[in-house]
Amino acid sequence: MASVRLDARQEAALEKLAAETGRTKTYYVKQALDRYLEDRAAHVPAFHQAAR
Repeated sequence: MASVRLDARQEAALEKLAAETGRTKTYYVKQALDRYLEDRAAHVPAFHQAAR
């Protein structure tokens, strides 16, 4: 379980998106986190090889 503090702009944008699409804010936060983690995982091995 994680807790995230959003600034007012992020909260408003997320709230609007959720209301307009009928999805939850949690859905969008999880989707964004999954994409970020996948992107970072692709860069970590390259970073470690470059550091050698």
